Amino acid sequence: MANQMDTLFAALADPTRRGVVERLTRGEAPIKELAAPHDMALPSFMKHIDRLEDAGLVTTRKVGRQRIVALTPDAFAPAETWLERQKRAWEERLDRLEDLAVRLEADSTDDA
Repeated sequence: MANQMDTLFAALADPTRRGVVERLTRGEAPIKELAAPHDMALPSFMKHIDRLEDAGLVTTRKVGRQRIVALTPDAFAPAETWLERQKRAWEERLDRLEDLAVRLEADSTDDA
């Protein structure tokens, strides 16, 4: 799981790849369309697509002479699960900290 998470987050660390993922939330698209907004040669852009595919975030398929890219369903599930666990842990810690602050404040007003 850690290696999968490392690969996923590493793929999303690059702004070009995040832009591609964001665009794909609106639906699949041909490589040429995805590459258009980015100022780089097509072989360089293809390395980004390959990195996203290696991370399991996208799939590609050939349709005629075009290569179509689509988001992989549930590709973000491992990250969502991990982030949700982190959120719960921090919420529990903050709840305990708040309880402590309330008790300390109550103790200080009792002493006054």
